[in-house]
Amino acid sequence: MDTTLEIGQEELDNASIERSVLFQIKRSQSLLARRFQTRFAAFGVTPGEYGVLLLVATNPGRKQTEIADALGIQRANFVPLINSLERRLLTERRPSPQDKRSNALYLTPAGEEFVEQICQAEARFEAECTARLGGREARDAFLVLLSRLAV
Repeated sequence: MDTTLEIGQEELDNASIERSVLFQIKRSQSLLARRFQTRFAAFGVTPGEYGVLLLVATNPGRKQTEIADALGIQRANFVPLINSLERRLLTERRPSPQDKRSNALYLTPAGEEFVEQICQAEARFEAECTARLGGREARDAFLVLLSRLAV
């Protein structure tokens, strides 16, 4: 990795940030967020909404709090997110069968179709990321390493 950047006649030594795990994660997150926005702009979905839709699709009937906790989204931020998805007729809240005081989340038929579409787009995006990492084994190792940082 080149650790210098030319500025006129002088070189900027950026080795300190190139070696920084924190900086590399932040830079990667910013770049990937922009790529996500570009890829998913046609769907009008944010990364947070995308995560909610995927979890509700694979866990229909789970309580709002469970979905929010799994995504690390605070309740104050989660409610407007779910309200937005409901206004778009992608999700619906129903009383939880286990606890009538709680809401369970479900995809609507339109939401199920929408999730199929975004999953196809995500599969293409994931394939590109996997190729950049050097293949499936490298991707899997990368995910293991990231998970170690998230605890």
